[in-house]
Amino acid sequence: MCCAPVPNIIVKVVVYQSYISWSFFLFIQQSLRKEEEEEEKMATMESLIGLVNRIQRACTVLGDHGGEGMSLWEALPSVAVVGGQSSGKSSVLESVVGRDFLPRGSGIVTRRPLVLQLHKTEQGQAEYGEFLHAPRKRFNDFAAVRKEIQDETDRITGKSKHISNIPIHLSIYSPNVVNLTLIDLPGMTKVATEGQPETIVEDIDNMVRSYVEKPNCIILAISPANQDIATSDAIKLAREVDPSGERTFGVLTKLDLMDKGTNALDVLEGRSYRLQHPWVGIVNRSQADINKNVDMIAARRREQEYFESSPDYGHMANKMGSEYLAKLLSKHLETVIRQRIPSIIALINKTIDELEAELDRLGRPIGGESGAQLYTILEMCRAFDRVFKEHLDGGRPGGDRIYLVFDNQLPAALKKLPFDRHLSLQNVRKVVSEADGYQPHLIAPEQGYRRLIDSSLSFFKGPAEASVDAVHFVLKELVRKSIAETEKK
Repeated sequence: MCCAPVPNIIVKVVVYQSYISWSFFLFIQQSLRKEEEEEEKMATMESLIGLVNRIQRACTVLGDHGGEGMSLWEALPSVAVVGGQSSGKSSVLESVVGRDFLPRGSGIVTRRPLVLQLHKTEQGQAEYGEFLHAPRKRFNDFAAVRKEIQDETDRITGKSKHISNIPIHLSIYSPNVVNLTLIDLPGMTKVATEGQPETIVEDIDNMVRSYVEKPNCIILAISPANQDIATSDAIKLAREVDPSGERTFGVLTKLDLMDKGTNALDVLEGRSYRLQHPWVGIVNRSQADINKNVDMIAARRREQEYFESSPDYGHMANKMGSEYLAKLLSKHLETVIRQRIPSIIALINKTIDELEAELDRLGRPIGGESGAQLYTILEMCRAFDRVFKEHLDGGRPGGDRIYLVFDNQLPAALKKLPFDRHLSLQNVRKVVSEADGYQPHLIAPEQGYRRLIDSSLSFFKGPAEASVDAVHFVLKELVRKSIAETEKK
């Protein structure tokens, strides 16, 4: 009988997984009906990415954020942002969002994965952020968002420069974004600096690889244009885990910082390193703009003006910039999610079956209060007592087997004992003589009789112990059956 409480996490998983599975089936039906109309298709895309966002948040709450074996988190398509330190990775993310919200500084700033979920809202609505660890608090001030990211990072890693694979979930609601989910990972480095653990280079590499090696991960490889693409940490890693380039989007930053008379056309047009998807050029805000808090929306407009007026990149201006990158990723993410729906549903159903089997094994949940726990235990004891009594004397197999031990097995064993020889006149005379000698007795030879009784009882020991063992075996089997039947009720 299982009297241990069922972990609440398992109950939550079963309930939420059931909801997810049903939601996916409903969504598929809706998608098939709406696929012919472009406007409704866009609405479907937003619903689909939003649904995956909710599943991803549920996975994090329930402790599933990747690891050994195939988990639901790993089955969900995602966009991992990869780049070396000082590659412009943070600036790209802020440009996509249109807000300053990421911590800045030297060395390792991103020390935990940041799952950034963007939700497009209606024009005129206020922008705000929400964290999964603080669900009832809205952050309207994005400086406060930056501080909260830093504080939440320190909560897990401390003030040290260590890293952690436990993600931070941030949702941003704004009319200036597209529906998209990005995972910001620590910037790759080659050397540990002062205050960093000696293993930091390997630790970051392992964390980043744990994301980008997954077949459902879309790699957003960030490389600065003012460095040789052959030395790019992001491209080197992408080449190793995605040699065909099917999952990789290349982003070239700092185009405006290249030496005069040079350009990045060989990279952007795919001649230096070809990918299955187009390269996208980005012009980030300068450090001076950041220091002056230049508005991000204005910076977007200046970025677009740069490409449109550039003699090198003007012919591809409509496929450059952070806004184009966001739309490109959103559309591709929606396509990948559609392709993965059957496998996601299969994994969800498999997980539901496994968890339901685990719940059956654990038994019913018990209340948290001591009174509720005592009541549940007493109820289970009473139920066990009823089932056990039914086996013993309620007409069910059990009691009859015990009766047969005493009515058949024990008498049959006793009949085989050699009492005729042991209590014969000759043996009685011999035992009495050895015990009492030839002394006269007023009533009876007491010592002799005692010895006869003791020796006779020794004959009973074997059959008696065999009967006890037989009854014990029957009772243990009945207890196991009663426990199993009690748990099912």
